Amino acid sequence: MAEEVLFEIETRQDRSEIAAHLCEIAGKLDTDGELTLTGGGESVTMAVPPSATFEVKAERETGSGADELSVEFEIEWDEGDDEGGVDSGLSIE
Repeated sequence: MAEEVLFEIETRQDRSEIAAHLCEIAGKLDTDGELTLTGGGESVTMAVPPSATFEVKAERETGSGADELSVEFEIEWDEGDDEGGVDSGLSIE
């Protein structure tokens, strides 16, 4: 399956700024699910359906320099999908 990047931005920010973005996203998901991402002269609006797949991934990348740690959050759904099953097996502490 081919992948088309609709929006991408990577910036270094204070942890509190990152938290503010995540809180804003959480608020949007909790209400109408409509997310508008804007930055770098680009913008995209997406409507997250009431049920979607939520992926959380923690990684360590090793190589020639210092190890790089990351945590990734991904929300995924089929275009036009309005429903889906619910699995609440995730806990974040």
